[in-house]
Amino acid sequence: MLNSVAMASREGIFGLFNGHHPARRPCFSGLINVTLPGLEHEGLRFSEVHTNPHKMAAAAASTYRLFGFESAVVPLDLCVEASALGATIDFREQAPRPEFPIVAQPLATTPGEFDLKIPPDLVECERITTVIEAIRILKEQVGGDSESDLLKRAAVPFAVIGAWVPGPVTLAMQLIEIRNLTASMAHEPEVVARVLEPLTDVIIQVGMAYRAAGADFITIHEMGGSPGFVGPPVFKKLILPQLQRMIAALPRPRVLSVCGNTNRAMSLLAECGADALSVDQANDLARSRETLGPDALLFGNIDPIGTLANGTEVDVREAVRRAIEAGVDAVWPGCDLWPLVPAANMHALVDEVRNYPGVPR
Repeated sequence: MLNSVAMASREGIFGLFNGHHPARRPCFSGLINVTLPGLEHEGLRFSEVHTNPHKMAAAAASTYRLFGFESAVVPLDLCVEASALGATIDFREQAPRPEFPIVAQPLATTPGEFDLKIPPDLVECERITTVIEAIRILKEQVGGDSESDLLKRAAVPFAVIGAWVPGPVTLAMQLIEIRNLTASMAHEPEVVARVLEPLTDVIIQVGMAYRAAGADFITIHEMGGSPGFVGPPVFKKLILPQLQRMIAALPRPRVLSVCGNTNRAMSLLAECGADALSVDQANDLARSRETLGPDALLFGNIDPIGTLANGTEVDVREAVRRAIEAGVDAVWPGCDLWPLVPAANMHALVDEVRNYPGVPR
């Protein structure tokens, strides 16, 4: 049964993307937000949700259904595009607890050795079509495409349906040995640029397919290529042009999610052209708000492991208050939810956002 604490409607979040700030901050995410309690509620193992669209949709919707979290987002792992490009994926089927799938073996040792062959039917690859079908199922079940009797009786808002894609460096890190890739970004940037260019084309195709399937918004998750990790100079020269091209090609709304301490690079991130920026717990939100100004959309930045998974309910509520008072427009986990987050902490997250009076925007 849908939880009665579900909060703002999809239309409220759409309004936020269009510059209409609600009195209460939304609480949602554009990244993976599946929990072990949600999986158990649906009778699922995490390792089985990545290859079956119905199970993927059920897992993605479980955080909305159980806790009133305002989004359902797919895919549920980082390896979809890598799989479509030929990488073998380890779905961690023997893991005793939920673990994210990983690429079993990089396709190349160095960027110079990487020989990308893009399938002519890229978006018809099995992993991608699974995500596409899961988006359609989510739209039908919890996204407002079909007002089922259950939803009508529950009288709760629909979830916003999100899809996400990796940034070009994050995808490259799935395909090329990471140490050599990061070293080449500093010493052979022209070689890395020749890799990132076609990978950006791949991500654009996938993102367009997700939006065409019905995703309400798209998030570009550039973990590995964050200026907090590679440094602002490398980011500006090598990664910024690809993100600008990608974001310009994708329909609005588009969120750019980056990890690490990005305090020195918020102006650079704003140049990417996204409709909103999502930052993690290493970011000084108040400083970022000052840099970006009052009109930019800033999402974040509840620590998904230190606070949500390992903290107390008090820790979660305090983190929510700090984020709102620092000027976020929506309360997001700083990255993917760790599946082992306790149900009590998810309830605390949603409840504190729903009830906290906040500060004027």
